Amino acid sequence: MLVYENTKAGFLDDVLEDQLVPEIKRGYESQGLGMGSTSEVRSWKNSFQYVFKVLSGSDVPPDAGVAIEFKIPLTSRRIDFLISGYDEDDTAKVVVIELKQWSGPETEAVEGKDGIVKTPLGGGLRETTHPSYQATSYAQLLRDFNTTIQEKPIELSPVAYLHNFEPQYRNRLDNDQYDPYTEQAPLYLRGDAKKLRSFLESQIRIGDDKAHLYEMNDGEIKPAKSLQDTLLGMLEDQDEFTLIDSQKVVFERAVELAQRSQQDGQKRVLLVEGGPGTGKTVVAINILAELISNDLFAQYVSKNRAPREVYKEKLRGDKLVKEIEHLFTGAGSYVETEADTFPALIADEAHRLNEESTFFGRGENQIMEIINAATCSVFFIDESQRVHIDDIGSKEEIERHARNMDAEIEHMTLESQFRCNGSKGYLAWVDDVLEIRETANADGFELDFDLRLFDDPETLHKAIAQRNEETRLSRVVAGYCWEWDKEGRSDPDAVDITIGDYERSWNLDVSEPWAIAEGSIDEVGCIHTCQGLEFDYMGVIIGEDLKYRDGEIVVDHEARASSDRSLFGIKKMFDEEPERAADLAEELIKNTYRTLMTRGMKGCYLYCCDDQLQEYLRTRIRAVSTGSE
Repeated sequence: MLVYENTKAGFLDDVLEDQLVPEIKRGYESQGLGMGSTSEVRSWKNSFQYVFKVLSGSDVPPDAGVAIEFKIPLTSRRIDFLISGYDEDDTAKVVVIELKQWSGPETEAVEGKDGIVKTPLGGGLRETTHPSYQATSYAQLLRDFNTTIQEKPIELSPVAYLHNFEPQYRNRLDNDQYDPYTEQAPLYLRGDAKKLRSFLESQIRIGDDKAHLYEMNDGEIKPAKSLQDTLLGMLEDQDEFTLIDSQKVVFERAVELAQRSQQDGQKRVLLVEGGPGTGKTVVAINILAELISNDLFAQYVSKNRAPREVYKEKLRGDKLVKEIEHLFTGAGSYVETEADTFPALIADEAHRLNEESTFFGRGENQIMEIINAATCSVFFIDESQRVHIDDIGSKEEIERHARNMDAEIEHMTLESQFRCNGSKGYLAWVDDVLEIRETANADGFELDFDLRLFDDPETLHKAIAQRNEETRLSRVVAGYCWEWDKEGRSDPDAVDITIGDYERSWNLDVSEPWAIAEGSIDEVGCIHTCQGLEFDYMGVIIGEDLKYRDGEIVVDHEARASSDRSLFGIKKMFDEEPERAADLAEELIKNTYRTLMTRGMKGCYLYCCDDQLQEYLRTRIRAVSTGSE
């Protein structure tokens, strides 16, 4: 979508005559985008003066094409500046320029996080992606889904230009940590105008009179064969993505519904229920790969970052993340997406969806936004895994929004149990023990699952560490009853959790997902780092938010750490609606431990901070004839 298009000569004239910003505003208005926000207008006025200096007097041909605020198909993202033409070998070229007004003293490198920096945004110092990463990812999106770029072909050259960024602070953005991105998208700072000019002159030697820009704008949107081959090859290399039983049935139906919706335009919603270990994520990723291979653009969507990051890592192996990065996205990505933009969206962990979609409170309802954005949407849900006060994902809520948008609704269930050694009896036992629901014969079953109770957390942690050496993946997690200090979130020597002589840090705030990060066996994870994932053995430390009193399981929301946002607002709710608040706190805390206790495929090791709960669990575990420590 072209907001502003011109030749280089026309762009220079518009700047000289103070007509550039009015022209961009008219382009915005003509496409129903308003007039541009105050900050956007300010950036146009400032940044394009610097681009003017780079292009004025350069050898870039006067008839080279120029586009501003070019919308990337299937996203709400826009490319700041494009220049098109041919190089000296007559290769069609488009330079992708990401512009930033950042200042050096206020920007920081973020150690341990891939492609992430910290800079002032929205009134505070916030983490965001490196400008070279942004430019590279935008170019990759165009390569993967614009048929003109694939077939003509058009070669894209991304760069980042930070015209206010003082050169003495270059090492904050230009260092070994960011080399994978600055090598693909060179970084130009204040004082680099001549260097950027030389780069553009090397890329654009012959003008195209905007032809490449028009062709890109009109190009059919479908996945590139290279992307299809990459994704399918990744799945074939991973045995754990093989589908069996009800997984295969759900997969085939989801693909069929997406294809039918693409043919007849009817909006459809497939609602798939599945408990812990039924393979919801494996099915979701297989659906994604199959639709991509059938020329349908789809995305895997989740509220929780952990499953997205872990499964991207598992899929790619030693391949580059950028090849599949844009296929995995957060649930807040569709606030401004037009109706039926995507052939299909696959929402995993749909019970975790929220109303507000962004940090700044934008968005109305993530369920509605996903259904609106896709012709066919698939929701994988387990209502007993709602663990946050803002979680609104439920069958009823999904059905309501589907009906409001005249979507056909279909229900399916995943039944096979792969976690907890395939023991449905153990899942029923957990529900009965936590008093989530009464289950018949909760203790009278044969448990082929390593369930143990430990008398101290240190012994538990050592046992899990031993299991981690013997098996594929084992970790220790806990209820969020200890503060996560901001200053120590990247410090492996920080101590967050103290129970007697036992001292550990929470999961470190680094780029690699905690579940598979090197050294994470020595840390303690929480619900937010493990939900949606599976492990061989899971050690669970039950905090003081769950207790046993007078023959009943009780919850104590005040034992939760203040740094835990999952119960943020519950105190106010207790003042205004005490009964509702009590029910919600009980549901969320019990669901949290249910989720933690059902992450393991082979075993679950437990320790309780509350002495009475410890004795209660000892009795219940003995009743199913397993050992205790």
